[in-house]
Amino acid sequence: MAADAAPSEAIVSDVRLSPTREARAWIAQRAEAFVIPLCAAALGLLLFSLFLLSLGKSPATFLDLVQRGGFGSAFALQNSLQRAAPILLAALCVALPARLGLVIIGGEGAIVLGGLAAAAAALPLAGGPSLVAVPVMALAAALAGALWIGAVGWLRAYRGVNETIASLLISYIAIALANHLIEGLLRDPASLNKPSTKPIDEAFRIGPMPGLDVHWGLGIGIIACLLAWDLTERTTIGFAARVAGGNVRAAQIQGLPVGRLVVGFTALGGACAALAGFFEVAVVHGNANASLIAGYGYTGILVAFLARQNPLAIMPVAFLLGGIEASSGLIQRRMHLPDATVLVLEGLLFVVVLVSETFYGRFKAFNPHLWSNAPKGAAAS
Repeated sequence: MAADAAPSEAIVSDVRLSPTREARAWIAQRAEAFVIPLCAAALGLLLFSLFLLSLGKSPATFLDLVQRGGFGSAFALQNSLQRAAPILLAALCVALPARLGLVIIGGEGAIVLGGLAAAAAALPLAGGPSLVAVPVMALAAALAGALWIGAVGWLRAYRGVNETIASLLISYIAIALANHLIEGLLRDPASLNKPSTKPIDEAFRIGPMPGLDVHWGLGIGIIACLLAWDLTERTTIGFAARVAGGNVRAAQIQGLPVGRLVVGFTALGGACAALAGFFEVAVVHGNANASLIAGYGYTGILVAFLARQNPLAIMPVAFLLGGIEASSGLIQRRMHLPDATVLVLEGLLFVVVLVSETFYGRFKAFNPHLWSNAPKGAAAS
């Protein structure tokens, strides 16, 4: 142990004696989290460009339509922000459990179940004050998502069930259960062509944020990301979660409540995703119906991985993906491509990002602890 410690101490003292090298080390350690995802995104775009060329379509035209449809005007920006709102909350369903080394991909089911719970909670409150009804709807949605995804955490912590498989399967169960209730017990008899629950009271609908034609789901999503970052980076609970995610056995030896951390973080992620369903009901649809299954949960997985599970990075990435999805209609009309073309792009990005995970820690330029193995002066390069 002493022999191993000596080189490390020499490196540390060398870094401390050299402010320039210390600054380079600080930048290098943080640059990796930006450079690798950016390179992965660029490679994904290159592969998608080859896909478009194989169809006889222009990648330049596609990118121009994405820019115009997602970011080219005030209306486009508002539409992109509207799409980004549920993606923010869905991405947290992946990012928060990831701090414990868990891969949760069941956000779509939590969104649908949260929307259904919000619509169901509004029914007995019809005619009541909105100051009571709206918080109750939000609480019902959050509780439904927390219980649903928290159950995945419980299965992982206390029964050893793989959380990725469990969250995917339980998502399908949530969607099937929601469809069963919407088309059966909770169906509005007046909804003929498109089964749905009874509409919530108009007083329970949530208006846009001041100065923006975007609903409060965006604001709550941003606040949730900020709070999630504070929780994971600046609290003892977040530190304990990172320790448990790095080495479960070491965390248990130190007496950390790993099981409760797993259940708590998965439940919190499920509550965030379910709040996205609440806003879809309280703002967009006015009731629970099949349109709740919009794929936001799956987009949230891509956003979380592109952002490296960093709640602060989730915000710009969600806006970017929201803009791409907002431009899909324009792309369909102008390039005569199916609406699912954007899903092909997202799928390619996701695969490339997954592959890029294998490159972290392998480049000497981003890892100061490897610089000592290089010839003197090579670290600067």
